[in-house]
Amino acid sequence: MKIIDLEAGDPRLTEDLLPVLRELRPHLTEELFREVLAEGSGQGLRFTAAYDAQGACVGAAGWRIVANTSQIRKLYVDDLVTAAASRSSGVGHGLLAHLERHAREAACTALNLDSGTHRTEAHRFYFRERMSVTAFNFTKPLV
Repeated sequence: MKIIDLEAGDPRLTEDLLPVLRELRPHLTEELFREVLAEGSGQGLRFTAAYDAQGACVGAAGWRIVANTSQIRKLYVDDLVTAAASRSSGVGHGLLAHLERHAREAACTALNLDSGTHRTEAHRFYFRERMSVTAFNFTKPLV
């Protein structure tokens, strides 16, 4: 497996990564994804892709470094998804390990993500990866 950080403007963001990302975020059209990229890049949003030996994108991670008062500096994972056909093959573990290296290099105190309450299989994976539930996330829809 090859893990690559994709830079803004890289065509692999929409050609390779977006189809995998849509397995987690089916509402994302290419146009909406481009809008998120345009706004999010100014907020530190980055994407990392995992490729298998045949060159197919099999995993995607969206992430950013965030400064806040609770953890001072953390790497926040917006999205972490493995293509359905490649689950349980080490892709998620590889992506998380790659992101952890980024976090340590950036002197982060934590690697953090939110996961929907209905995603029990993902939660099992996060527990296996030695992650803990440390907070609740509350949402008030505005639209």
